[in-house]
Amino acid sequence: MYRTSTCGELRLSDAGKEVTLAGWVQRSRKMGGMTFVDLRDRYGITQLVFNEADDATLCGDANKLGREYCIQVNGIVSERQSKNSKIPTGDIEIIAKGLKVLSPSLTPPFTIEDNTDGGDDLRMKYRYLDLRREAVRKNLELRHRMTILIRNFLDSQKFMEVETPILIGSTPEGARDFVVPSRMNPGQFYALPQSPQTLKQLLMVAGFDRYFQIAKCFRDEDLRADRQPEFTQIDCEMSFVDQDDVINLFEEMARHLFREIRGVELPKLEQMTWHDAMKRFGSDKPDLRFGMEFVELMDDLKGTGSFSVFDEAAYIGGFVVPRYADYSRKQLNELTDFVKRPQVGAHGLVFIKYNADGTVKSSIDKFYTAEQLQKVKETTGAKDGDLVLILSGDNANKTRIQLCSLRLEMGDRLGLRDKNVFKCLWIVDFPLFEWSDEEQRLMATHHPFTMPNPDDIPLLDEHPEQVRAKAYDFVCNGIEVGGGSLRIHDTQLQEKMFEVLGFTPERAEAQFGFLMNAFKYGAPPHAGLAFGLDRFVSILAGLDSIRDCIAFPKNNSGRDVMLDAPSMIDQKQLDELEIKLDLKL
Repeated sequence: MYRTSTCGELRLSDAGKEVTLAGWVQRSRKMGGMTFVDLRDRYGITQLVFNEADDATLCGDANKLGREYCIQVNGIVSERQSKNSKIPTGDIEIIAKGLKVLSPSLTPPFTIEDNTDGGDDLRMKYRYLDLRREAVRKNLELRHRMTILIRNFLDSQKFMEVETPILIGSTPEGARDFVVPSRMNPGQFYALPQSPQTLKQLLMVAGFDRYFQIAKCFRDEDLRADRQPEFTQIDCEMSFVDQDDVINLFEEMARHLFREIRGVELPKLEQMTWHDAMKRFGSDKPDLRFGMEFVELMDDLKGTGSFSVFDEAAYIGGFVVPRYADYSRKQLNELTDFVKRPQVGAHGLVFIKYNADGTVKSSIDKFYTAEQLQKVKETTGAKDGDLVLILSGDNANKTRIQLCSLRLEMGDRLGLRDKNVFKCLWIVDFPLFEWSDEEQRLMATHHPFTMPNPDDIPLLDEHPEQVRAKAYDFVCNGIEVGGGSLRIHDTQLQEKMFEVLGFTPERAEAQFGFLMNAFKYGAPPHAGLAFGLDRFVSILAGLDSIRDCIAFPKNNSGRDVMLDAPSMIDQKQLDELEIKLDLKL
């Protein structure tokens, strides 16, 4: 046997046992005639002791060990004289009797420690070494535990796990597809699935009334910290259910995960409409760990003073920062620079300080009387000692989104976004459509198969922008963790949906004919939901980026720097695929 025990399991009760361990050299120290080696594996660290007085040759071999050497050692478990309370095996050590180098190691390019000296790019290039770090390994262990809990929970609810194809047809209505050429069908291409959406709906038609899959999904999108070109969904679909059925079941699954992983009991979750979320927080994924709700100030500030910026605005709104009237001019200038960044896009920031002594200081006090600023105080609910921050603009929703960025920035600055506090809710009543400036047409807010609110179906012809969707998102700490909807199962309504989206009957038939035809064979009412597994794990692990809970992630350019992918392929492969490249460099 290569080992009788792992490096994390031996305790004082094992003293006197002869054991064999195998693992990697974390570090070694020579003290007089003794050499101490910390041996690490996935399970922990155990100290090895080599005594020159007992075996000079063995001790000499130990002195030649370098960091990350893979070794095997046998010896006797002994009580440590100088115990280490920071590790579970800190009460014991192994008095080494034999040593074998299984594989030597080059000096690693960065230290294999929680606080490593390796930058992101270097660690991603040598990800197999980065994964040896306990901090990274714990994230993957948590991910593993979550997937086991999810599978067991859904199995207990009579869900059936079904794998769906990775090579499918292109459906370019959503994000950009990754495409795969077919050698056996020259000039034709598969697409990698953005989600198993149509396939899981077909499973409902097939009578598999409760489906789930831990599914790989692919989207050729510009990347951010919370996006990867390939990601994993907890993908689910149910037949013969309404919106409350889906929300109640998956809220219970979320409650189960928070309880088991973090020991947190989630209360019954609030359901907030999309309209209210945008009005109160400027976001369809509001962070409820802190207040600072928006207050509209049009009646108080538009046309009541001599400030042309407000007089010409379509929306004026602000929020109260409690007890921060003493914010310095430098700090306020920093906030002004923040909102003017291209990523936010505001033209400026207005502040009103309601000082603790009852005085008022504002960047607009020369345009408004003391009485008018007092009215703002009453409207916002500000108290003496509070700071009010205000933005305005010619587009209400755009200005609210800018105000949301400012609110989150203040939450970060004031330490109000605690990763150990979890505030979850459901967002409901989304608009069915949204306008795309790029496409210059209405697009499906979620996807073309989302059920319109039955009360709004008469509006589809004349006012489709007013139609609400039977859709729902699960939001935690300002992050959209999952979402879903009731699906259209009526062929005529689905055809109407395609018509509103600008599909010709021919295009709808070409892209989705298989689904439309299936609906003609007794399609049941059905609904679904998909959680982003990567995001869910990152929240429960307290991480800033989903990359840290993915074994082999891509960088922000979509590259795998370890595998050096994507890369050029051989001309022979291109010839077999009958593809000729004409790159526009």
